[in-house]
Amino acid sequence: MKKPSLNPRVLRRLLQYVKPYRREALFSLLCALFVSAAALVIPVLSGQAIDAMAGPGQTDAARVHTYLLLILLFAALSAICQQAMAVKNNRITCSVARDLRDEITAHIMRLPLSYLDGHPTGDLVSRMVSDVDTLSNGLLLGFTQLMTGVVTILGTLGIMLALDLRITLAVVLLTPFSLFTASFIARKTHRYFTAQAEVLGRETALINEMVEGQKVVRAFGYEKRALADFDAVNEELGTVTLKATFFSSLTNPSTRLVNNVIYAAVAFLAAMLALEKSITVGEMSVFLSYASQYAKPFNEISGVVTELENASACAERVFELLDAESETPDPNAESRSLSGLVELKDVSFRYEADRPLITHFSLRVEQGRRVAIVGPTGCGKTTLINLLMRFYDVDSGAIEADGIDIRTLSRHALRANYGMVLQETWLRSGTIRENIA
Repeated sequence: MKKPSLNPRVLRRLLQYVKPYRREALFSLLCALFVSAAALVIPVLSGQAIDAMAGPGQTDAARVHTYLLLILLFAALSAICQQAMAVKNNRITCSVARDLRDEITAHIMRLPLSYLDGHPTGDLVSRMVSDVDTLSNGLLLGFTQLMTGVVTILGTLGIMLALDLRITLAVVLLTPFSLFTASFIARKTHRYFTAQAEVLGRETALINEMVEGQKVVRAFGYEKRALADFDAVNEELGTVTLKATFFSSLTNPSTRLVNNVIYAAVAFLAAMLALEKSITVGEMSVFLSYASQYAKPFNEISGVVTELENASACAERVFELLDAESETPDPNAESRSLSGLVELKDVSFRYEADRPLITHFSLRVEQGRRVAIVGPTGCGKTTLINLLMRFYDVDSGAIEADGIDIRTLSRHALRANYGMVLQETWLRSGTIRENIA
C-alpha cells in the first residue's frame, strides 16, 4: 500500500503538462484575482452603505445609491470573470487530458510485448480513459477553486487586519483547527482512492477479457466461474469505493463545523466591540461577511484536497505506465535480404525469473528445409516464434540468421524476411486479393 498522502513529485510532474498553456493559466489567474478582489470589496461597500443609514434621520441617500451601484458593478464584472475563468480552465484541463492520452498511445507503441503481455488490456484502457479523466477533473478543481480560495483567504486576512487586530487574531488562532481537520481526513482517504483506482483497473480488465472471449467462455462452460470472479472483484470495488467516499465526505461537514465556531466567535467579539463603540455597525457587518468568506475557501480547498488525493492516485498509475521502459532501440543496421539459414545456439529463455521455459536449446534449419515444431500447450512453440521475430530477446545463447546474430539487425530489417500466418484471423478493409497478399 502506498504512503497515504499527496505525492508532491506526481503533482509537480502533472503541472509540467500545463506549461504549454501557461498563457491561458495566467489569464485564468488574473480572473481569479479579480473575482477574489470583488468578493473582498463588496462587503466593505455594504458596510459603508449600512453606516450611511445608521441612526434615525442620518440616512445619506446619495451615498447609499452610489454604494449600491458599485456593488452591482463589481458583482457583474465578477460574474463575467468567473465565466471566462471557467472556459479557460476547462480548455486547459481538456487539453492536458488530450496530451496525456496522445503520449500514452505513442508510448504503448514503443513498449515491448513483455509489458503488454504482463498487463491486461482492460487495465491499460482504464489508465488511459478513467484515470486520465479523474486526474484532469482534479486539475480543473485545482485551477477553479484553489486559486480563488488562496487569494480570498490572504485578502480577507489583510483587510481584517487593517480594520481590527483583535478580531483578526481570534480568527487566525481558530483557523488551524479547520486546517488540521481537513489534513487529517485527507491523509486517511488517499489509500482508499489508490485502492479504488487499482481495483477499478482489475475489474475493467476482467470485463474486457470475458467480453472478448465469450465464445471460449461458453464453449468451456465457464459462465458461473466468470460471474463469481466478477462478483468478487465488484464486491471489492464497492467496499473500497464506499470507504473512500465515506471518509472524503467527512471533510466538508467537519470543516464547516469548525468554521461555524469561528463565525460565532467573530460575531460575539464584534458585537461586544460595537457596543463599546470600538467599531461601527457597518464595520461589524464587514467582519461578519469576511468571517463567512474566510471560512468558505477552506471548505472549497478541503474538497479540492480530496479530489487531488483521488487525482494523485490516478496520476501515479498513469505515470507508472508512461515510465515503463520502452523497447530496446534498434541498431543502425541497413535492411538486407537473408537466404533462410536459421540457427539457435544454446538458447535459454524465461518469461518470469523463477519459471524456466526454454533451457540450452539448439537447432539448425538449412535454407529450403521444412521443420515442424510440435508439442503440448505451454511447451514453448509460440515462444520460439516470438524469439525468432524478436518480439522477445533470448536470456542467453544466440539466434543467428545467415550467421548473423539477429540482435544486431533492426526489427524491421529482420521481420521483412519472414512470412507469418497467425492463429487469429485478421481482415482488413479491401479486396480478397489484398487480404490474401
